[in-house]
Amino acid sequence: MFHVDGGKQSQRVEPLCVEAPLQIWVKQGPHSDAQPLTITMRTPSERQSQRDEEDADLALGFLYGEGLIHSPSQVIQVDSPHSDGNSVVVTLSKDVPLVSERLSRSFFSTSACGVCGKSTVEGLSATPQEPVRRGWPTMNVEALTKLPLLLRENQATFDQTGGLHAAALFDETLSLVALREDVGRHNAVDKLIGSMLRKDALPLHGHLLLVSGRASFELVQKARMAAIPLFVAIGAPSSLALEVARSAGITLVGFLREARMNVYCGFERLQTEHGPLYCDEDVDAAKDNLECQTPSIVPVGRRLPTIPVWSR
Repeated sequence: MFHVDGGKQSQRVEPLCVEAPLQIWVKQGPHSDAQPLTITMRTPSERQSQRDEEDADLALGFLYGEGLIHSPSQVIQVDSPHSDGNSVVVTLSKDVPLVSERLSRSFFSTSACGVCGKSTVEGLSATPQEPVRRGWPTMNVEALTKLPLLLRENQATFDQTGGLHAAALFDETLSLVALREDVGRHNAVDKLIGSMLRKDALPLHGHLLLVSGRASFELVQKARMAAIPLFVAIGAPSSLALEVARSAGITLVGFLREARMNVYCGFERLQTEHGPLYCDEDVDAAKDNLECQTPSIVPVGRRLPTIPVWSR
C-alpha cells in the first residue's frame, strides 16, 4: 500500500482485520436436518482452536440473544461441518421449540447490523428469562473513567489492525471478566455472552458491559437478554437504545471519554465520592436538556413524500 503523510509518499505493508462470513445452522435433535438460521460477517481467529471456540460462542450468543435457548443444557453440540470453517451447526435438544416463523425470517446480519432480516418491528425484541435487578449493583462514577484504558490495553488484535470493535465484561468490583473482538459490534457481544453461556454463568446480574463503539438498539437488547444491569459505550446511544434501557431498568452511559460521560438512565446505580449523582448548579440545565433531547418519533400514518414519475 501507499502511505501519504504531509505530501511525502512511501510504500508499506500494513495488516488488515479479516472479515469472513459465518453461516449458522440449527438442528432439533441429532437426527434431524439442519436448518439455516443466519449469515453474519465476523473476524475469525488465526489459530484454529481459538477460531472454533469463538465461532461456537458467537453462534450460542446469537441464539441466546434471540431467545431461542436459555441454558447450556439445551445444547447437545456445536459442529463445523465444512472444511472452510465458515459455518457452524448447533444441535439443540428435542425439547427446544424452534418456531418455524422465526427460522423463515432468514436472519441476515452484516458486520454493522445485528437486526437485518427481521420482518416486523415487534420481532426485534425477544423476552428475557429474568429481568434486570433494580438498583443493584452500585458503582463509582470516577472508577468508570478508567475502563476505556483497560479495554484498549486488552485489545490485542486492535493493536495490529486498528479496525476491530470490542466488548468487555466487568464484575461489580470493575475487574475484567472477559473481552472479545470482532469486525462486527454485535458479533463481539455475541461472542462474549456465548462464552458465558458455555460456562453456565448466565444471567449476568451484577456485571457491566463496555463496548468500544456506540450503544445501538441491538446491543442494549442483547444486554437485556443477559440481564446485564449496566451498559457503557464509548460512543453515543440511539433513541431506541435509550428506550430499551429505560424499560428494562438498565443504567445507560455514553460518550465515556477521559473524565467525561453522559448518564442517560439508571442513575441510582452510580455514586460519586460525595454520594449519589446530583445536578451541578453551575450548569445551565435548560440549555443542557435542550441539547440532549432525542428526536420525536414520526407519527403513525403520516404520508411520506412521493417521487414524481415523468412521462417520456
